[in-house]
Amino acid sequence: MSPSWEDIGPKAQARLLDSIPSEWRVPDDKLPPSSQLDVTSFPAKSGLLSDHELAITDALASDIVAQIASGTWKAVDVTAAFCKRAAIAHQLTKCLTVIMFDDAIARAKELDRQFAETGKTVGPLHGLPISLKDNFNIIGKTSCVGFTAWAEEPMQVESTIVGMLRDLGAVAYVKTNVPTAMMIAESVNNTFGRTVNPLNRNLTSGGSSGGESALIAMHGSPLGIGTDIGGSLRIPSAMTGIWTIRPSYGRFPHFDARSGMGGQEAVGSVHGPMARSVKDLRLFCEHVSNAGPWLKDPKCIEMPWRSVTLPEKLKIAVMWDDGIVTPTPPVKRALKEVVEKLKGKGYEIVEWGPEGHQKALELIAKFFVADGGKSVGKILEVTGEPWRPEMKYYEDAKEIGVYDLWQLQKERTALSKMYLDRWAASGGVDAILLPTTPYASVKHGDFKYIGYTGVYNVLDYSAVSFPTGLFADEKVDVSPKDHKALSEFDEAANKDYDAAAVHGIPISLQLVGRRLQEEKMLDLAERVAKDLD
Repeated sequence: MSPSWEDIGPKAQARLLDSIPSEWRVPDDKLPPSSQLDVTSFPAKSGLLSDHELAITDALASDIVAQIASGTWKAVDVTAAFCKRAAIAHQLTKCLTVIMFDDAIARAKELDRQFAETGKTVGPLHGLPISLKDNFNIIGKTSCVGFTAWAEEPMQVESTIVGMLRDLGAVAYVKTNVPTAMMIAESVNNTFGRTVNPLNRNLTSGGSSGGESALIAMHGSPLGIGTDIGGSLRIPSAMTGIWTIRPSYGRFPHFDARSGMGGQEAVGSVHGPMARSVKDLRLFCEHVSNAGPWLKDPKCIEMPWRSVTLPEKLKIAVMWDDGIVTPTPPVKRALKEVVEKLKGKGYEIVEWGPEGHQKALELIAKFFVADGGKSVGKILEVTGEPWRPEMKYYEDAKEIGVYDLWQLQKERTALSKMYLDRWAASGGVDAILLPTTPYASVKHGDFKYIGYTGVYNVLDYSAVSFPTGLFADEKVDVSPKDHKALSEFDEAANKDYDAAAVHGIPISLQLVGRRLQEEKMLDLAERVAKDLD
């Protein structure tokens, strides 16, 4: 008889805490009070990290690999520092699901030994600790993706990207929290609970890669790997003001990553890096692309990393809203200010309307529940775990037949062709600039709209979410009294908006390119960020 779902979660959480070394645990009386919402400064003040460890964990991933390769830093010291800071981050945000500190430190010692003997690194990511979203399989470790039924099941097969990162020299040390089935825009489940935003613990860190988002914002990871099927890289990155890229399907290996909806391929799930700088995204993208992932993943495209040359004058199409949900005041202001700055830098700015966006969202919603919610339901029923309220849409769904699914896929292809033709007729638009989400962030349970990201999953476009350098301001970002709702989603977003709650939260936007334009979008986003600085 399977254990009850109600017993599994507390045991999993206790087991996770017990795997943190006692000397890295923060006594209850030393933890920040619940009234302290921003806990990002706590690690530096906790006394648990030395000055050297703080310097390591505050460094960017690209700088870390350079320091290790030069012999200035040892892999074991870098790994231990991030293990310790990740442990602290988890105690404040509940961002982790699997801890592998002993394995990671043993691996780092071996890398140091090889470097000492040969004077060479084993690969371009030699000694770099990399955090992994919970669904990436490591042999002998769990990948529960929020389900209590999978909370105690060790994986027997390794995800392709895990082995590739190891071959490149990286060190896996933690896995991070996700929502149930990875199909909620906030990271909450009945196994490991809710991950909170370290910038304001009353707000969400997003989902489904919200554990990564919180950990990276706490400097508990220099580089994390998440996934995106409707915005799951971009949404959480926007909630904490970090960088990410949603690549086109087939660019990076995704084979044998666990899913609560295995076989759903009408909208392809992709994985990508999350970090605190664009150059750290490029570090991952370039080296993984050049490591021949098409030889290991049958769905990867044979496409090494390419050099691109941006036009001297960039042409950016701005989409002010998607015709369904008006961006909340901070995001609306940020978009206006960014556009004005880019105009001042000589960019050509044109308008881009949301034609096709309503259709794309109708399609993605139908694709996700084409099985009538059976895939998720069958996993839940193993332990009697109830549907979470955020998944009511899946619980109530009715299965459609193969014929109806094929008709939806025909509509998707027609929509993709329409958007492609529209872009071709745009006179050389380099990218679309629009909100990543309509929110800067939201209170727990209030993330209700993924439209700004989900459209580009249906189209399979490359997209970078980036911090604008602007922050929500409760005195400036006031809701207009004459707001006219575009839809029920818009009415809810306006009703839920709380200027005081999101005050000080970083505001992100996204730049979208066409399919397989990852190189161009990283270079373009880097130029935009420099011009905004």
